[in-house]
Amino acid sequence: MTTVLIADDQPLQRFGSRMLLESQDDMTVVGEAANGSEAVRMAAELHPDVVVMDIRMPGLDGIEATRRITAAGDRTRILIVTTFDLDEYAYAGLRAGASGFLVKDAQPEELLAGIRAVATGDAVVAPSLTRRLLDAYVHHLPADPTAQDGTSEDARLTSLTDREREILTVIGQGWTNTEIATRLHLAESTVKTHVGRILAKTGSRDRIQAVILAYDTKLVQPS
Repeated sequence: MTTVLIADDQPLQRFGSRMLLESQDDMTVVGEAANGSEAVRMAAELHPDVVVMDIRMPGLDGIEATRRITAAGDRTRILIVTTFDLDEYAYAGLRAGASGFLVKDAQPEELLAGIRAVATGDAVVAPSLTRRLLDAYVHHLPADPTAQDGTSEDARLTSLTDREREILTVIGQGWTNTEIATRLHLAESTVKTHVGRILAKTGSRDRIQAVILAYDTKLVQPS
C-alpha cells in the first residue's frame, strides 16, 4: 500500500486528489497539508511514501518544503505539481530533491501513474524530456553546493568504474535503459544493475537526480 501526503493550498484540489487516490486499492492518503510548513511537519510525523507537492503555497513554498523533507534523509519521495508553463521553479524543485513533476491539469491516470513510479524509485519525467527541460533551464537552477569548481574531479564520481561513468554520461544525455542496452551492446538487466550501482555510489535518489549530477559534474554540457 502506497501512503500519500497531499500538500496544496487549494481545498478543492486537495479534496479532488484525495477522492482520486482513495479510489485506488493500492493507495491511501495519510494527510493533507495546506502549506509547506505543514507538509514538512506532517512528512516527519507520518513518513509517507510520496508527497504530492504543490509549488506555490503561502509561507514556506513547495520548493523549500521539498528541500527540507529530502534533507531529512527519510524514504519519502516528492512528486511536484506545477502550472502548465513549466517555469524555472519546477526545475529548482528537482534540484531540491524531487523525483519528478507533473502539470496540475494532468489526467487522473497520469497522476496515479506518477505516484506509483515515484514510490518505486523511478522518475516521472521521461529521460529525453528531462534532458530538454534541463537544457532549457539549467542556467536558472541554483548552484549545487556540493559541485566542484572544475579544478579537481568531483568526489561523487571517484568510485565509479569506467563503464558506470559512461552510463551516467548517457543517462544525462537522455538515453533510456533500452537505448543504453542497444547502443552499448549490453543486456537490459545489466544496464539496470549498472544504473542501480550508479545511484547508490553517487547518492542520487533517482534517475532525475543522476541527470542533474551529470550536468553538475560537466559529464554533460547544455546544448
